[in-house]
Parts: sequence; C-alpha cells; structure tokens
Amino acid sequence: MESHDEHVAAARLRRVLGRHPRRVIACSGGVDSLLLAAVASEASPPVTIVAHAVTPAVPAAATARVVEAAGRYGWSLELVRSREFDDERYLRNPRDRCYFCKTNLYDELDRLVSQLDAPRGWHVLSGANVDDLGEYRPGLRAASERGVRHPYIEAGLTKRDIRAVARAAGLPWAELPASPCLASRLYTGTRVTAARLRAVEVGEELLRRLTGVEVVRCRVREDEIVIEVPSAARALVTDDVVARVAATMRAVAPELVGARLDDEPYRPGRAFLPGG
Repeated sequence: MESHDEHVAAARLRRVLGRHPRRVIACSGGVDSLLLAAVASEASPPVTIVAHAVTPAVPAAATARVVEAAGRYGWSLELVRSREFDDERYLRNPRDRCYFCKTNLYDELDRLVSQLDAPRGWHVLSGANVDDLGEYRPGLRAASERGVRHPYIEAGLTKRDIRAVARAAGLPWAELPASPCLASRLYTGTRVTAARLRAVEVGEELLRRLTGVEVVRCRVREDEIVIEVPSAARALVTDDVVARVAATMRAVAPELVGARLDDEPYRPGRAFLPGG
C-alpha cells in the first residue's frame, strides 16, 4: 500500500466518514481509535458517539485516556460493559479468542444503538486499518457478521498514515506505543481471569518504572511469568527486577509461581500459538 501525505490521508478519512453520517466509534484507547473518534467528533459532534468498553482486559490507563480526551474535546462518550467474561468460549483463551471478545463488544454496541431515540441509520465504526488485513484477525470476522464498518480500510490508510495524521493534527497520542488488550499477554490456552489480567497490568507498570523502558510485556504461560523487553533493554532486567515484578504480580494472582526474562527479545504476538 502506497504511503499517503498526511493531508491527503486526512481528507480521504473525512470523505469516508461522510458516508456514515450517524456513527458509534468503538474506541479502545489506542492511537487508531482515538484519532477516529477525534476526526468523527470534530466533523459531526451531534451524530457521533464514542463508546469505550470498561473490562478487565482494558488497562485502566486506556480508560483514563479516553475519558480525558472526551472531556478535553467535548466528545459524546458512553462507557459500556462488554460481556466477554460471561462467555466461557472467551475465557478458555482459544486461538480465536478475539472473535469472542469482539462478538461480545459489538453485541453491546448494537444494544447501545437500539436504545437511541432514532436508532435507524447508525453504524458502529472500528479503528481497523489496512495493515490489519495482512494479519490473523478473528475480530474482523465478528465485525463482518455484525455489519461493523472500518473507515481506515475504506480510505486505504495504514498504521503509518494514521500516526502521520495524528501527528499533523497535534494530537497527544500520535506516538503512543501499540498496546493490545491485556488478554493478549496470556499464551493461547492459558485461561483468562480478571486476576491474571490485573497482575499483568501492575507487573508492566512496575517494569516500566524500574527500567524506564516504555514497551514491555509481562506474559503469562500457565503459572509462569515471562518478561519481554527489546534487545537494547535486556541488560536492565536484572534478577532483582524480575523478582520484584514477580512478587507484585503474585500478590494479585498467587498461582503465578515462576518468573523469567524471555530468552528472546520482545516481539509482538509472542503469546499467540497458532496451533493452540
């Protein structure tokens, strides 16, 4: 996909949003969905609702980011509670866990739309982009089944384009590191529990404070904590750091009895096991 000048990319995005004049933006708190919420709300505030799911799988920092942005920019914000933790298929953490997560999220957003005074003509929009089409994304199947639209894909925008548009607009999240939901830290087949996700959250917060490294992962594989950091930062993760992170996580999820620095440096999606 050819890279676009940020002004051209922004214009293409606005044109696509014009095709969806009544929209509910599924906003996770990452740069993609935050930019989509910002552009859609600026263009047509009365017919744009920004919806954010409050769930154990979403870091508190992401929720705070969405709430702060809504207050700063005057978005119409709805905090919803998706029901994936009532879904055993999600909790088992199969390889298509994201399908069940998104199914529950989009069902909740459909309920939100159905409760509007005039629900006809509203569409749920996601922050999926062109780069996502080249990856295994079972959540896109859930979106397709429920008629969710993807403005970035319709506009032909990549992750690079999105960051360029956010940067040109002076938005504070343009350089926000990618951080998928906390459930992505659990290896395929390791059961999802609220305690394990909270343990991951506090473990990564502490790891960032102790090392000064922004992109870190505290993965969980059954009862073991596996720490990942980029190559240049591995020397910062001493035995003492591992022990302190493990103790902090174990205080939340006592079943986590082992901890180590991964033999390899950080790589996105390490916990996903295609054969799981």
